[in-house]
Amino acid sequence: MDNTLTQPNDVTPDVGTETAESAETGISPDGSAAPTSELGNDGRSWYVIHTYSGYENKVKKNLEHRIVTLDMSDRIFRVEVPTVEEIEIRAGQRHPVQRKIFPGYVLVEMLMDDESWYVVRNTPGVTGFVGMGNKPTALPESEASAILKQMTTAAPTKFKVTLQPGQAVKITDGPFADFEGIVDNINQEKGKVRVRVSMFGRETPIELDFLQVEKLV
Repeated sequence: MDNTLTQPNDVTPDVGTETAESAETGISPDGSAAPTSELGNDGRSWYVIHTYSGYENKVKKNLEHRIVTLDMSDRIFRVEVPTVEEIEIRAGQRHPVQRKIFPGYVLVEMLMDDESWYVVRNTPGVTGFVGMGNKPTALPESEASAILKQMTTAAPTKFKVTLQPGQAVKITDGPFADFEGIVDNINQEKGKVRVRVSMFGRETPIELDFLQVEKLV
């Protein structure tokens, strides 16, 4: 994903300007000014749409509903909110959570024409397509494949924690339970935290699992 993916402006979509906005995309019924795209075997491509922040999943649901009710399944094929799984530590427990890779954006696999553009563009919560100038620009096939692979390939689970170096914590489990110390280092990939604890008149670093410590209030 390149740096054209900037946070969308919180502007209410203009859902009543089909003719004007179709003209802006450069898409005409005879296909004389098609948008830039990386085409699949049947002409389908992945496009990126802006959404209101926090509305990505709602946009996905709304658009999938419109695809069915407006009989657009032959032109709009898939809608994806790119996410990866992380483990969040809450109250000493591990909870799987889905983190959005590109907050404020949704991927749509589609055949681009006037009608499919209009259905996507006027879905509630959508603020526009990502593109060069006023034209929707399809993702290069290699980039789209990399994003989809990142969503589905099994990888070491990352941990989402609120601990920070220099923070005072209490050890809650293990041989050092009830000791207090200072966070020295955090390893997100392994789910480990190194805490400096005062023992025998000196500070000793101890590596612990995220579940073995809690922040001191």
